[in-house]
Amino acid sequence: MRLISYAAAALLAPALSIGSQEVIRTADITVRGLKPTDFPRTTKLAEGVYAYEQIDPTKRIVTANNLIVITTDGVLVAEGQGTVENVTRLMSDIAKLTPQPIRYVVVGSEHGDHTGGDAAFPETATFLVHPFSKGAIERRIGRAAETVADKRAISMGGTEIDVLCLGRAHTGGDLEVYLPREKVLFMSEVFSNRIFPSMANGFPTEWVATLRKAEQMDVARFVPAHGFIDSAATLNEEERNYRSALERVIAEGRRLHDMTVPVDDAPSRADFGEFAGWTRRAENAAGALTRVYMELDGELPPR
Repeated sequence: MRLISYAAAALLAPALSIGSQEVIRTADITVRGLKPTDFPRTTKLAEGVYAYEQIDPTKRIVTANNLIVITTDGVLVAEGQGTVENVTRLMSDIAKLTPQPIRYVVVGSEHGDHTGGDAAFPETATFLVHPFSKGAIERRIGRAAETVADKRAISMGGTEIDVLCLGRAHTGGDLEVYLPREKVLFMSEVFSNRIFPSMANGFPTEWVATLRKAEQMDVARFVPAHGFIDSAATLNEEERNYRSALERVIAEGRRLHDMTVPVDDAPSRADFGEFAGWTRRAENAAGALTRVYMELDGELPPR
């Protein structure tokens, strides 16, 4: 069946054919012809490995995603959700897949749309966070969390799981989850599928370097924190597209900065090319350009 657009933007959005189904390249559920009642959705990526898409209550038209790793010795969940209701639904859906308990919760991004409901996870779950985010997360969840500054290798039920920090990107404390055997890399907010880069707390050029580092890894599927869980080939292509979007924002910010265009005027003067039509450009462009200006002016926090 061919998906038809329920929004005018779909007329301009590129499409990908998968079998007999045409998938519109977008992060907006309405442009895909979907409704909030079509979510949450669970997609099997490999044996015991699932991606989970739930509607982000702060953005409403895009998803907030999780990675679920099920082993015979427990479950690891990468990323939380923005509300207690969403986390409760997530845990209920995990329970339909396995009776194993949730042993680890990896905080990839400290932002509220990923952590607002994290206090609902069981007390027995160990939270893994970057040192940068430790204080904020512990205040939110009301318990202690363990830190991962660079890498932590976890072995559960014969499954190898690497919790990584590949560099500063969306925040100062981004964590990723890599499954070496399955070659799956959950990127958290280092990668969002077809969402205009949300850089208001980011580190622009370091973010690009972090994505390039991920691209050097043995990865068969990049999993985004926001946007659709599409086919492996599509997500691998979209990860490169996302890096290109970041590079375009940085280049435009540098161009306007060099022209001494005031930062408040930069969004209306910027030419984002093919990325101008990406989901949430209107919401994210000003913060992204401001952050580029700050980096050029030496105003970002040091490592």
